[in-house]
Formats: sequence, structure tokens, C-alpha cells
Amino acid sequence: MSTEDPGEHPAELWRKVARGMGDDYPDRYADRFASLAARGDDVHGEAEFVHSFLAPGSRVLDAGCGTGRVGLRLHELGHRVVGVDADEGMVDVARRRSPGPRWEVADLATLDLGETVDLVVMAGNIVPFLSGGRLGPAMERLAAHLVTGGAVVCGYGLDEQHVPTGGLLVSLEEYDRACSAAGLVLDDRFDGWDGAPYTESGYAVSMHRR
Repeated sequence: MSTEDPGEHPAELWRKVARGMGDDYPDRYADRFASLAARGDDVHGEAEFVHSFLAPGSRVLDAGCGTGRVGLRLHELGHRVVGVDADEGMVDVARRRSPGPRWEVADLATLDLGETVDLVVMAGNIVPFLSGGRLGPAMERLAAHLVTGGAVVCGYGLDEQHVPTGGLLVSLEEYDRACSAAGLVLDDRFDGWDGAPYTESGYAVSMHRR
């Protein structure tokens, strides 16, 4: 395990962004996606993409699960899902609105679920909220939860246009180094959750395998 200073807790970084949304931001966050789905927008691209790599009934860890949108869809697709997030309010909404998966409050840098999974998904912008020395330990802990041959699939923004206000800019080189140190090898990289080949755009989805 890395001995580097882990820096500010990811929930605190996120709350700095969320405060502007009001105390009810977890419900409002979930409401936004519910509204998009109600008008016919596809809000399940991440889950459908991940599902395409999984055998039926696979074990999935939704790391940085937020209010449970991705994890719930993977559960509906037949997978066994546990979701974790550092924000208690977001996890509370997941438990209330998305029954089925197991939802836990946890810091990725110290995560220990006592079980292994076939795949870890980090949808949205989780990496930009892993400040300072937290990225390395987080990837170490996620890798420790993978079976041999299991994968971490992570998508996040690489420039100011694709990272929420308050998030950090983390290069793919930095992310790849953290993965490599955790025993994860780059398998493929995409422009987004639609599976298009990576073209050095401002957003990337990376698949690393143990």
C-alpha cells in the first residue's frame, strides 16, 4: 500500500461542488437522470457497455456509485452488484430508490469488502475527485477486489470542458501509472461509453485487466 499522503477526502471535494445545488442535492442529482429517462434519453450507456463484456450473473463493483443509476441497471441485466460511494447522502438515495444491489458508504482508497468481483466500473467522473495521493491507493484497493483476469472499466474527463467544477485534471499517463503500480495492464481504450476507438479527445474510457 502506498504511504503517500492521501490528500483531501473525495466526499469533501464532491461536496464543494454539490453545495451549490442545495442540501437536497442527492435527490436532485437522481431526479435529473430520471427526467432524462422520462423524456426518452438513453441514460444507460455505461451499464450497457460494461454488460457487453460480462458473462451472465457476473459480480460487479460500482465504484463511486452515486445514487445508483449504473449499478441498478447492471442488476436489472442480471448481475450481482455492490455499489460504494464516499458520499453518505448519495448512497442513501441509492438505497431508497434503487433496491436490489448492495450499497455501501466507503472510501475507495481504503476499500475492503472482503470479497472479489469480476469487473469494477467507475462511471462518470470519479478519478477527478480522487485528490493528491488517493488515486494510487484507490487503484490498489480496486485491483485487490478483482479476480485474476478481471477488469476495471473507468471513464473520466481529461480537460476543463469534461470535468465538473471542483474536480482535478488527471492525465491518462498519470492514471495508467497508478493502474500499472496496482498490477493492472491496459487492455483497451475508447472515446466514450459507445465503444468508439480512442482519438485523444477530452474524455476516455479505459479498460485495465488484472
